[in-house]
Amino acid sequence: MKNYYFSTKKMCVGYDNKLLIKDMEIKLREGEILCLIGPNGAGKSTVLKSIAGQLGLLGGTVYLGEDDLSEMKAEELAKRMSVVFTEKVRVELKSCRDMVATGRYPYTGWFGILSEEDELIVDEVMELTHITDLSEKDFDKISDGQKQRVMLARAICQEPEIVVLDEPTSYLDIKYKLEFLLLLQEMREKRGLTVIMSLHELELAKIVSDKILCLKGEYVERYGTPEEIFESDFIELLFDMNEKDFIGNERLHAYMKQIGKYER
Repeated sequence: MKNYYFSTKKMCVGYDNKLLIKDMEIKLREGEILCLIGPNGAGKSTVLKSIAGQLGLLGGTVYLGEDDLSEMKAEELAKRMSVVFTEKVRVELKSCRDMVATGRYPYTGWFGILSEEDELIVDEVMELTHITDLSEKDFDKISDGQKQRVMLARAICQEPEIVVLDEPTSYLDIKYKLEFLLLLQEMREKRGLTVIMSLHELELAKIVSDKILCLKGEYVERYGTPEEIFESDFIELLFDMNEKDFIGNERLHAYMKQIGKYER
């Protein structure tokens, strides 16, 4: 496992002691981006929450380098991994800058007092994620898309080695979807950031991913590069689609062409 930054060994996930997916084997090198795709209810969020330690594993092991995540102290894990999930966060009387600054909590000690260096990191990250103009706005009064960007900035403020994201582009319009994905690629190139995320947008998963994990049923359906996943009829099988379903619907037909299917 020393050749991989993130890996799992026979990882089994589920909830309420109900097994959902078993024997998952994932291997990522530092700076790689993994996208989870699959139909609704396939278990993407369950897998991400299990990786992040929010759900206990029902079997197997998750490693960061050679370290078993289950044996890592919370403070150490918070310095190495940050998490952004789709659940809406409600806070009272916090500005957007205050929210981003909470990403520094692994470094500030019990009193949460930001040092001058912490303040500079907050400013840099807000500029990097294009939310400086939101700095003094009430977090509860901005749009869902803006909140998503603030929470991403908060995660980056932790200066993690790996970030886990559940549908991070859900509330973003197309401009910010693309900006977000470009930002992730920039972060992995400049800082070696490793990314694990779920995406509904197959065309974006195809563009941004180094590896794709396909979920459907009790076992992983397929794990490989975008070329291996998309250059076949596998996507139709994964989502129970058929070309005849798109006859007469030019918009859906055009979408399938966009992810590399139905070229004629």
